[in-house]
Formats: sequence, structure tokens, C-alpha cells
Amino acid sequence: MKDIIVVYHEQPKLKSPIMVEGLPGVGNVGKLAAEHLISQLKAKKFATVYSKHFPPQVLIGDDGVIRLVSNDLYYHKTGSGHDIVILSGDYQGISQEGQYEISYEVLDMFEKLGGSRVYTLGGWSVGKLIAEPRVLGATTSAELVKELKTVGVEFSKDEPAGGIVGAAGLLLGLGKLRDLDAACLMGETSGYFSDPKSAQSVLEILEKLLGIKIDFTELEQHAKEIDELTASLNDLKPAVSKTDELKYIG
Repeated sequence: MKDIIVVYHEQPKLKSPIMVEGLPGVGNVGKLAAEHLISQLKAKKFATVYSKHFPPQVLIGDDGVIRLVSNDLYYHKTGSGHDIVILSGDYQGISQEGQYEISYEVLDMFEKLGGSRVYTLGGWSVGKLIAEPRVLGATTSAELVKELKTVGVEFSKDEPAGGIVGAAGLLLGLGKLRDLDAACLMGETSGYFSDPKSAQSVLEILEKLLGIKIDFTELEQHAKEIDELTASLNDLKPAVSKTDELKYIG
């Protein structure tokens, strides 16, 4: 098997497309956002990426039929200046080499479509529940920093610390080598579970950047369910006595 196999279902002709990446990661923020965007735009799948850099696994459908794990690319024609390409999927690469090779292949595909800009989506773990998640940004140019600030993206020194790992970071770094404009939008999240509230915060920024409208009813319902579950778990926590408090060190 080749390291990467791309199966095209369609060869779309797109107008200066912008790519949005949302793969599994911290709080599943990027994946939740990308899947919601695909659903809202009724985006069409045009290519599937298979790779030995993904886990050796098949997924089983409700009908008992399997499929090999993959990443998929979708497109949506906006009828305006830029069409939209969305990258989502089951997994990221499981090795450093795999991450680089898959990201490089995706950028090759995007450039062949005439792509001009990339937005990667992800979560920034703060280790606690957040009522109103901020969206942090990182970009390939100072000009893009100014543009994103106007739509509410925050740029704060040392946040996030340690940089951006995985596809969300590599697509920026490799994109900059190709002179592509690229930015990462990171929603604050506890990192404890899939976070629809953070995904919505990221998509609200993306709405402004892409000039589209998104219905958030489904994400809001999911967020309400998470809040109810969290509240019920908190109710189950045993009360901490004063003696216990005195014994706690840290």
C-alpha cells in the first residue's frame, strides 16, 4: 500500500476556495465545528484520503458494513468571491512523519483547486469549565492578525503556551512555506469532553470571516445536555469536610 491514497469522487471547479480544517483534537472542538459546518452548508464530499499513517482500523456502520478510517474533503459553492473546502475525518496521523505527509498532501490538493487561504480549527485546553469561551488566534502574517482582531479573535502573549501541534499547526507552518495565508482559530475548552459550546464560539468567528449564516440550534442543544450532565456529576461529589480540607496539599 502507498503511504497515502486519494480517491476522488468528483473533480469540482471552484472559485478561489478557502479551506477550513477540523479534525479530532482537544475537546473535539475542530471536528465538531467542521461537521456542523458541513451539515449546515450541505457541503458535497469530493475526495477521501486513506493512509497507513492512520490507525489500522475499520469502522462499522449501523448496517454492519465497514469502512476504512479516512479524512474527507467537501466543497460548498458560495456564489460569491470564494468557495469553501472543508477537511474533516476520523483521525489525525499517528506519527510525526504521518502528520507532515498527510498535511503536505492536503495542501497539494488544495493548491490544485486554486486555494488562497486556510483556516484551521481547534481547542485550547484551560483545564476548567468555561461559560463563554474566547477564541484565540495564530496566523502566518501580521496583516492577518489585524484582520482577525476586527472580528473578535484574541491574540494574547504566551497563549496558547507551547505552540500548536497536529494538523491545525502544520497546515499553517507548511502553508506559510507556500505563501498561503493561514490562521488557526482556537476555542477555549476544559478539554475534559467534546465541547459544542467552544465549537460554536469558533464558528461564530468563521461566520464573519466567510460571510455565511449558520444555525446553531443543534450545537446549543448539545451544549445544554453537556451542562446538565456536568451539573449532575457535581451533585454526586461528596462533601469535603474541614478535616479533609486541612489534609489537602497542592
